Amino acid sequence: MRIGITGHRGLPEGTATLVQSEISRIVSSYQPVELIGVSCIADGPDAWFARAVLDHGGHLEVVIPAEDYRSVLPDWHHATYDALLSRASEIHMTGLTAADNHAFMAASEILVGLVDELIAVWDGQLARGYGGTADVVRYAENVGVPVRVVWPDGAARD
Repeated sequence: MRIGITGHRGLPEGTATLVQSEISRIVSSYQPVELIGVSCIADGPDAWFARAVLDHGGHLEVVIPAEDYRSVLPDWHHATYDALLSRASEIHMTGLTAADNHAFMAASEILVGLVDELIAVWDGQLARGYGGTADVVRYAENVGVPVRVVWPDGAARD
């Protein structure tokens, strides 16, 4: 089973805890030998999901939106990003140079094309910029990829 992730970054601590717990619960429901997680490994849900997949014994594939992607991620996330990337069984590239909203959406389209199901850490609101979670959910639905929305009771977004 190939599962992808998309979701809001910068979630408040309480929401982050709720979401991480739900992601772990979902990941643990799959047989490890059959599980391939696909992620862009950004800070937040992308990285939490990737770590949960690896901790469960599954395999990780990474989609990199652009050549300079790492540089637009928070400095505090670089060590986690590097560690997850080093454990990837396969890396997919968009071929783009600049890490911008266009590259993020292109990466999400590649990710959706690789998976059987998409987990979306999503509050149900419109995207705050092109390539946001709502855009990825809409794209997945349009191409027929099932979406599992994760937004636990008590979750909030700044």
